[in-house]
Amino acid sequence: MEKTKRQQIGTYRRWVVKIGSALLTNDGEGLDHRAIDIWVAQLAALRHLGVEVILVSSGSVAEGVLRLGWEARPDTLHELQAAAAVGQVGLVHAYEKAFRKYGLCCAQVLLTHDDLSNRTRYLNSRSTLNTLVASGVIPIINENDTVATDEICFGDNDTLAALVVNLLEAELLVILTDQQGMYDKDPRHHADAVLLSEVSADDDSLVAMAGAGGVLGRGGMLTKVSAAKLAARSGATTVIASGRQQDILQNLFAGDVLGTLLYPDSEPVSARKQWLAGHLQSRGSLLLDEGAVKILKGKGGSLLPIGVKAITGDFRRGELVVCLDAHGVEVARGLVNYSADEALKIIDHPSGDIVGLLGYLDDVELIHRDNLVLI
Repeated sequence: MEKTKRQQIGTYRRWVVKIGSALLTNDGEGLDHRAIDIWVAQLAALRHLGVEVILVSSGSVAEGVLRLGWEARPDTLHELQAAAAVGQVGLVHAYEKAFRKYGLCCAQVLLTHDDLSNRTRYLNSRSTLNTLVASGVIPIINENDTVATDEICFGDNDTLAALVVNLLEAELLVILTDQQGMYDKDPRHHADAVLLSEVSADDDSLVAMAGAGGVLGRGGMLTKVSAAKLAARSGATTVIASGRQQDILQNLFAGDVLGTLLYPDSEPVSARKQWLAGHLQSRGSLLLDEGAVKILKGKGGSLLPIGVKAITGDFRRGELVVCLDAHGVEVARGLVNYSADEALKIIDHPSGDIVGLLGYLDDVELIHRDNLVLI
């Protein structure tokens, strides 16, 4: 018999598990070592069952705030970075001590957006992480808040976890939070809110249902929905569930119906296009006409200059730009074949005019289909 989506979870061999700040710090009262021990026990059990586990852990800033004696999470970048530097020490030490009880080695891996935006560093990150996993090590991944800036930071570890799923081609993303899962409305304000059991990660109605973030963390339910959609690009399933549920990871492995399962609707995109889709920082945008949008969505073709009405940004050849429809909605993103100055001269013209307009021809496409991914 065909397995249900819940039963398939037990067949997945590579999991990315993300644990949020509110769970790790007991809602701001310092690191909850007892809770960490419980989760590590579950992660160790999965590892001994043959599951390759990658942990994405929040909590460094919240722990640093406590250690520094600050009353609240700061707003300024340098204070956040200082808190992260202090808190990361305690966070990793707690994990290392807990995993050692089960004969498991863990490794700290700090990433910035730039690590995954640069193709060479992307491949190096993937090779290093795959080597750690193959060696039986549990990678503990966090954003490198100490050096990240407003312009390049992931913004939340939900997004980081989804990018790690794409990076390592994991089959399952588990986001542990302080909620039972995804509701059709905010359960904190609506007593009749209904927990969603299974839904497509690409369901547009999820965005309207998502709520805002908490005090300690940056990611609310909206970031979790976005993360599930991003993870689905590589064919991964996402489960949003309560980290306070007893034996939550083992129960999910057993196929129990807990939390919200968000499943992928489409076939996985290639590794290169996963990388393109994972870029969070674009260098500019291209405003497309209706015909170009239809061609990209319908035939998956390349983007020609004649289909572009306007551009913004100061980008160079080979940099990432986003493609917008007439309403300003992103429909695709890709690596552009011409600089912004060159593109200004050739947009809204057929490719045959490029030589006359520029004096040379590098490519007939503004973005080749191999370097373009639909959003």
